Amino acid sequence: MRKQNRIPSALKHAIYSTIGLLPTEDPAEFEKFKQEIFDDYKPVGRSEKIIVEEIACLQWRLHHLSTFGMAMRARNRRSAIYSKLPTPGWYPRLVGYEEPEPDPRSPEEIEALRKSVEKESRTELGAAIELVNIGDVATIEYLEKELGIRDRLHGAIARLEKRLLFLRGIKSISSSSAASSSPPLLEAAE
Repeated sequence: MRKQNRIPSALKHAIYSTIGLLPTEDPAEFEKFKQEIFDDYKPVGRSEKIIVEEIACLQWRLHHLSTFGMAMRARNRRSAIYSKLPTPGWYPRLVGYEEPEPDPRSPEEIEALRKSVEKESRTELGAAIELVNIGDVATIEYLEKELGIRDRLHGAIARLEKRLLFLRGIKSISSSSAASSSPPLLEAAE
């Protein structure tokens, strides 16, 4: 049976970023924090706003690294609660390996146990269950991967910005030298 409330992988990864807001973190507090950073830096223009937005998100994450610890504890506790359920499945046929005995409980008893385990998990974990449901997004490993990707993208952007500034400098020099080498029109008319 497939869970109806399961978040599709592509969707959950698109919604959540380890750099921004994660479940259990207060959106109003996050917006207030971002506004304070914007007030500090006073960005002008789109590029500056993008940079300050990223600074705010990274500072937020730095101040809320404990969310990853909470997510790890929630995943571990959920696993412990779910270990009460019989292991479904597939067992490899290996030499000397004996298949476990089938579960003596009826399908109805197993379904009741599953519902009980889900309820216990939701009750005990509360809002932290959302950190479990988004999967590996709420892990330090995912954060490291995302920061690595961002670092490479920032490097590429910085190289392009440097080229752009260099080109603008050359244009500025060439246009100012062209303007200074030609005599003003009124002087030429005399």
